Amino acid sequence: MVELGPGDGSMAKILIRTFKRFPKFYSCANFFLYEKSEFLIKIQKKKIKDNKVIWVKNFKKVKNGPVIFFGNEFFDAIPIKQFLVHKSHYFEKYFNTKKNSIYEFFKKAKNSDEKKLKTFKSLEGLNFIEYPKLGFKELDKIIKKISLLTGGILLIDYGYLRSQNMNTLQSIKKHKRNNLLKNIFKADITYLVNFNLLSEYFLKSHLKVKKIVTQKFFLEKMGIVERANILKREMNKIQVNNLERRMYRLLDINMMGNLFKVIFAFKSKKNDILGFD
Repeated sequence: MVELGPGDGSMAKILIRTFKRFPKFYSCANFFLYEKSEFLIKIQKKKIKDNKVIWVKNFKKVKNGPVIFFGNEFFDAIPIKQFLVHKSHYFEKYFNTKKNSIYEFFKKAKNSDEKKLKTFKSLEGLNFIEYPKLGFKELDKIIKKISLLTGGILLIDYGYLRSQNMNTLQSIKKHKRNNLLKNIFKADITYLVNFNLLSEYFLKSHLKVKKIVTQKFFLEKMGIVERANILKREMNKIQVNNLERRMYRLLDINMMGNLFKVIFAFKSKKNDILGFD
């Protein structure tokens, strides 16, 4: 199992603790954390004390399968490219500086990028395109491992299902919207993932793809409500209220429930994957 971009390590810590309750699975599995930030690795290592966990910056040590890659808000953190299409000509957005200020401008896109964009049916008819070129390069490494070892990749991220003419690039600082060109290096720059394009890329790479579902659908199918009701039996009133607030944030359609989507691409003879039907 490989977590992509573990952040502060909180999810990995909970997963390892949960896996230990299933000794047969835990004993035969290998756990990798794919992280390139030395700063975050230090934070993760303070939180996760388990000799079965291995930190990696590539996938060379992932040699056995099936292998499951998973990432929560991983894909949206990788830089994207934006293109304007005008009279069948493609122009890429760039940024530059002038007198201590940053401004954007467009110039003719590379022929190789234009040619690549035209191969995606999900991008046809758009006059503004967001294309995760670097993200797909990351996926290529993962797809190669899945194709060789079997397994799959589970991605949970905020995004949309149908391709649309929309600039989704955004900057967040202290949980609030920030001007994209302000507070550089002090704010989190992300974008909404085009799951329609993501699915098409996996299919082009000869992986199967389950129907894309909302986080609400996925978590409820995986039994989050039943699990919460079991936990409540051992909780006091304050703990129950805290759990219900967390459940509301995860599942409500006006919060994360519908905004976040879940996709699973895989190579396997089996097709009965939990959480998607």
